[in-house]
Amino acid sequence: MWAVLKTDMRNLTLANSAQARKRARQAEKSRQHNTGLRSKLRTHIKNTVKAIDAGSKEDAQAAFTAAVPVIDNMARKGIIHANKAARQKSRLNGHIKAMA
Repeated sequence: MWAVLKTDMRNLTLANSAQARKRARQAEKSRQHNTGLRSKLRTHIKNTVKAIDAGSKEDAQAAFTAAVPVIDNMARKGIIHANKAARQKSRLNGHIKAMA
């Protein structure tokens, strides 16, 4: 019930002018789009971490190679800060290099 109520509340805006209502619609559309992108980013990072935990350096390197363009793309789009992207790549790469 609360989930339904929460989604219904998102459709209600306190905007009084047409401009504010349009901006609220745009913000909601952008929020939903960004949620998908953020999920894609987390999935790639999670796959890399799983490969590192499994102990296979080749698989970890392959997952990291696939994750780097996604991380960079999300930073370029403003989903995450550029410094956060650099920090994530650096930490993942450090874990991979530390593998025997």
